[in-house]
Amino acid sequence: MDITDIRIRRVSGEGKLKAYVTVTFDECFVIHNVKIIEGKTGMFIAMPSRKTKAGEYKDIAHPISPEFRTRLQDALVLAYERADNNSDSSTD
Repeated sequence: MDITDIRIRRVSGEGKLKAYVTVTFDECFVIHNVKIIEGKTGMFIAMPSRKTKAGEYKDIAHPISPEFRTRLQDALVLAYERADNNSDSSTD
């Protein structure tokens, strides 16, 4: 499964949540509201979730294997960092 599009929506403020991401796979499947969060050891992703009656949060969609989670996280964090670098650069 290939990632064919990544769209970053930054979150203003100084909290740990940095952005929401929409990611498209194989130009035919999309997941909205993946979160990019700044943790103690660096950026990581949190999959979209919903709150249960018991007050817990359960992922709506998530990678099955740790290898794919790592691949997805690496791609989304890299896209966020590239977008961040592009917004910091000045244009003449």
